[in-house]
This record gives sequence, C-alpha cells and structure tokens, in this order.
Amino acid sequence: MDTDALTPGLLQELRATRPYPALSLTMPTHRRAPDNAQDAVRLRNLVAEAGNRLDADPRVTHEARTAVKAQLDRAVAEVDQRRALESLVILADTDEYQIWQLPRTAPERVVLSDSYLTRNLVAAKAGAQLFWVLSLSAEHATLFSGTNDGLRPEPRDGFPATAPHEEPNPQREERIGDTPSTYSSEDARNFMRAVDEKLRGVLAADPRPLFLVGLAPALSLLDEVGESAKPAVGRVAKGTTAGTTAPELAKELEPALRDWRKQAAARIQDRLDQAHSGRSFAGGLDEVWLAVREGRAGLVAVEEHFEQTVRVTEGHLEPVGADATPAGDPQVREDIVDELVEAALDNGCEVAFVADDSLADHGRLAAVLRF
Repeated sequence: MDTDALTPGLLQELRATRPYPALSLTMPTHRRAPDNAQDAVRLRNLVAEAGNRLDADPRVTHEARTAVKAQLDRAVAEVDQRRALESLVILADTDEYQIWQLPRTAPERVVLSDSYLTRNLVAAKAGAQLFWVLSLSAEHATLFSGTNDGLRPEPRDGFPATAPHEEPNPQREERIGDTPSTYSSEDARNFMRAVDEKLRGVLAADPRPLFLVGLAPALSLLDEVGESAKPAVGRVAKGTTAGTTAPELAKELEPALRDWRKQAAARIQDRLDQAHSGRSFAGGLDEVWLAVREGRAGLVAVEEHFEQTVRVTEGHLEPVGADATPAGDPQVREDIVDELVEAALDNGCEVAFVADDSLADHGRLAAVLRF
C-alpha cells in the first residue's frame, strides 16, 4: 500500500495491541537500477534474520512461529520491486500481512512486539504533503489523491460521479426558444449538491488540502450550492473530462501546487521567526526531543532528508556514528527523527517538513513551543 492509504482509522488499527508476536520489517529501497539490484538480497537477509529471531524467542509458540513465517513468505512473494520508493515496510502476524512502499527512507530493522511499528508510516505520511484534487464539470466529478510523487484516481465515497443524462426536450425549446444553460438547470444544481455531499464525506474521513480543477462556472456553482469546496487551497480554471488522466491533471496543477508549497513554507518560517523572537523556540534534536516528550511543542519543523542515529543517555540524545546499531547497543536509535515525528503527532503537535538546509542554523529541526 502507498502512504495515502494510511487513514487515521487504519493507523489506529495498526497501533492496536495484538497477540505476540507482531512482526515489523523495515528497509531502505531504491527506485532505479543499478541500485535496486541490492534490494532483493537485503530483503532475503532480513527475512532470514526475522526467522532466526522467531526461532530463538521462547515466548513464541511453534504454531505462532509457523503462522507468522507463512504470512511473511506470502508478503515477500507479493513485493513488486517495480513500484519501489525509498523504503519498504512489511507487517505480519499470525493472521495477516501488509506491504507498505514509502517515499521516505527507513533503517533496516526487524521488530517483534505486541503491536506493529508504525513510526515510519506516520513520518512518511507527514512528509508526503497529501492533498485531494477534484476534477469537475457539469457532467462528471472525479477525485484524485495527490502526493509529492503525483496523482492517482481515488474511487471512494461515490466518486467518480456522473450526472444523469438529460434527454433533449423539444417542447421546452418551442416554448422558450432555447435549451437550458448547462450550469443553470436544476439538474446541474442537483448534481453539484450530490458532489458537495460526497466531498464532505471524504474531507471528514481524511482531512487534506483541496484543489479544484474545472471551468469557472462549474466551480462557482459548486460553491453556490454547498460548503465543502469553499476552503479549497487552490483553484485551476481549466476544463476537464471524465477521461482526463492523472498526468494530464498534474501538469495543469503544477503552478498552483508550487504556489501552495511556497506559501506554506513561508508561513512555517514566519512562525519559527516569531517564536525565536518571543523566546518560545527550541532548536536542535535534543531540545526538540525534550519539548515533544513534555508536550510543550506546538509545531515541529524538520528538514526533509534529515536523519540521525543517536544514543539515549539519561533522557538526552547523543549523536553517534552510522556504525552504531541497536544490535550492538540497545540504547541506540537509528530512526530517532521518525520516532520524534510520531510522538509529536500523538501529542497533537503540528509537523512540517521543510527544505534541506533551511534549518541549518538550528540543528536541522526546530519547534514552536506552547509554553
């Protein structure tokens, strides 16, 4: 599955306590040759490690060991390397498996616990800048899910929707001398009301920034008959059809997306500047980590590709070299940035990923404090 499939409800389900052992396997992957040639070998090695861990764990019964290994084997057989992004996450227990291909790197790791490891999923979703796109006309409404990597159609909650076909009415033409305007008929208004209702359900279940693409009369009518589209962060007055493809739509959206991202980055920087001036600011991994753990962070900004391996010592984080691993030292955390992001979101903190080097003066990440 892709990051945009990670709804709040699914995340809650993945975090739920389940019978031991729940196995989580994570590893970095590569999108293109020749680097991706190593991915299959790395995956085989991690699967072998997972099997050894299951065999050596006295808490795992023979039945559970056999069942988890079978689920893991099924997952590995289903992995499609042609769809590889920056990392692969496999979750498996005695009854199921899930495969996640993420646009954010993750360390090599095998974890046995009573719940799945979700921090890499959460961090990937937080960094993906997910958004919705509604392609609209008087005849159709198609929903697309958007990420940094592009768009894809999202068939859900009644989308795609097609307006009922209205047969020509010769008697009406004779009576008033013309045919009804495309956007003034009651049928068009009813269709837009139905679209508004469907869109309300989508945004309630998975709130994201919304972009609208369609001719100006269509967008105006949607605003007139409903409320769901009014908070849209971007509008592109361009005609579309039910056959408009995701790449075609993405090309039309490029200027609006650039403006949105630029404005969002400027708002984040303004908040950080004000916090720095007002002494409600934390900078650097250790300071931000403490602020998040204490629930004092209201906004955490992280450079997009910032990673750091650390050793946790008396509640503080000490950066260590890349050769340090949890296998050699249980206090070492390879994915501390993703762990921090998940903890921040759990505490109701806003998380923003910003351009690399934009926080170079603050240790690559910073926080606006609530108190």
